[in-house]
Amino acid sequence: MDEKDTNRLEAFSDGVFAVAITLLVLDIKFSPFEPGGGLMDDWTLWQVIRHQGPTLFAFVTSFVTIGVMWLNHHRVFKHIKRTDTTLLFLNILLLMIIVFIPVPTALLAEYITAPRYHTAAILYGITFFVMATCFNLIWRYASHNGRLLGRKVDVHEVNKISRQYAFGPLVYVISIALALFNTPLTMVFNFLLAVFFALPEFPRPRRKQSDPFVESDTIAE
Repeated sequence: MDEKDTNRLEAFSDGVFAVAITLLVLDIKFSPFEPGGGLMDDWTLWQVIRHQGPTLFAFVTSFVTIGVMWLNHHRVFKHIKRTDTTLLFLNILLLMIIVFIPVPTALLAEYITAPRYHTAAILYGITFFVMATCFNLIWRYASHNGRLLGRKVDVHEVNKISRQYAFGPLVYVISIALALFNTPLTMVFNFLLAVFFALPEFPRPRRKQSDPFVESDTIAE
C-alpha cells in the first residue's frame, strides 16, 4: 500500500483521539445551585469545586496521557510509510483502548479518596498497560527489518524509539502493583509516566553529512 493509505489511517486515528480526550471532560460537573434552587454563595461554591479535586486530578492525568499517546502516534507514523492488514488491526486495537480510557478515569475519580478500595485503580493501571502493549506491538511490527518504514530512515531515531517504548509495559506493571496499596500514588505515577513518554531522549551526535540515512532493510532490532 502507498503513503496515502497511511495518511488515511492517521486521520482516522486523530479523530478517535479527539473523541476520547473530549469525553474525559463530561465527568466534571459543577452545579451552582443550592438544594432550594438559589445560587450558591462564593464560599459554598469554592467547597463544591474543592470536592471535585479528585475528579479534576483524574481528568488532567488521563488528558495528558492521551495527549502524549497522540504525540507518540504522530511520532511513529513519521517513520511508518506503508500499511497492511495486520498494522490496521493493531491500530484499531490501540484506538479501542484509547476510547475506553474515560471509563476507568471516571471510576477512579470516585474511588481516589477511598483508600480501602483498589479495584478502580487496578483497572486504570491495566488499561494503560494494555495501551502501552498495543503501542509496542504497532512499532515492533512496523519497524522489524524496516517492514513498513520509509525507504530511507534515520536508524538512530528508530532505535531510540524502540529503546524508549521497551519500558512502557514494564512500568505500567509497576503502576498496577502500586494500585494494590495506594490509589493516589498510582495516579501520580501514571502522570509522571505520561511526562516521561512525552520527553525525547537526549540527542545523539549527528551522523556524517555523507551518510545521513540508512535504508530500511538495514535497521537493527
